[in-house]
Amino acid sequence: MKIANLGTYPPKQCGIATFSMDLRNSLLVNNVDVDILAISDDSYHYEYPVEVKFNLKQTKADDYKHAAQYINDCEDIDAVIIQHEYGIFGGKNGKYVLDFARKLNKPYLVVTHTVLPKPLQGQKDILNKLCSKASGIVCMTKQSSLLLTNIYGVNKSKIQIIGHGVPCFEPKPSEVLKEKYNLSGKQVISTFGLIGPGKGLELGIRAMAEVVKTNPTALYLILGQTHPMLKQREGEKYREILQDLIAELDLEDHVKFVNKFLSDEELGEYLYLTDIYLSPYPNMDQAVSGTLTFAVGCGRAIVSTAYAYASEVLQDNRGLLAKPESNELAQMINMILKDENLKTKLQNNAYSLGQTW
Repeated sequence: MKIANLGTYPPKQCGIATFSMDLRNSLLVNNVDVDILAISDDSYHYEYPVEVKFNLKQTKADDYKHAAQYINDCEDIDAVIIQHEYGIFGGKNGKYVLDFARKLNKPYLVVTHTVLPKPLQGQKDILNKLCSKASGIVCMTKQSSLLLTNIYGVNKSKIQIIGHGVPCFEPKPSEVLKEKYNLSGKQVISTFGLIGPGKGLELGIRAMAEVVKTNPTALYLILGQTHPMLKQREGEKYREILQDLIAELDLEDHVKFVNKFLSDEELGEYLYLTDIYLSPYPNMDQAVSGTLTFAVGCGRAIVSTAYAYASEVLQDNRGLLAKPESNELAQMINMILKDENLKTKLQNNAYSLGQTW
């Protein structure tokens, strides 16, 4: 069998690109061949790998029709997967994806990443129309399934809940990794992902101001580079704001940046040396988090704000949930740092779920 995947793709750096690559790798292992239709923003020229067979410019409506015709003409392609996320398709509310779907004469599956609980009318209409023609719809949580049915009018029989999934990170001993990265003796709290507003990093930094009062060896690692689109618009302005906050709170020895886009091997090592993974999103409607999923897959002790995805994935004592307040996050971090049994319990519970993905 051979399918095509429509979405962003590395070397573009974003969550959907990483997801598309990981999905392709998993399908290849299961003897499904995958061609890529890559959506590119106008600001960058990407040197794509050979599996990218068609490059769509995000804002060029005709590219979506041409891509669909390309698929129609490929007799060996049996079906298409459309990765639906707000912001990756062109047109108002991403409406150009409908041009692709209308032109396509092969069956397609929609993978929904963000399912908004309070969509704009245009957002609602586009996802409804996209799903109405789809042969199947994948979402990643029970809550997203309910929203698709109740808000977007999607036929329940089409919906399949499938967990986000994680790459196969090689488990390695924490203390060995800490020595490798010159972190021996540190209690490591980490957050990873492309840096930008809306990730709650300010909450994490302010929480550390409380944590270090009773845990002076605690170190918060903020892993990842600034989102390329943000960096193009503003440079490192946002990172500098965070650095100013760190200085204001006298946390220079307790908060460090690892300013690079991490390979899977590096990411796995940082996760396995982490004592507590912190997911401090301030938006309680956050429907999916690949970064939190990776932490669960590696069996980390997790402290998170109680956004929609975290509330579902971390239930049954797989993590500690807090309001989006730095003091409450700090209390939960301190609880784990002083209680090795609690830490081990959270790790084991998270790992048990991660192994089912």
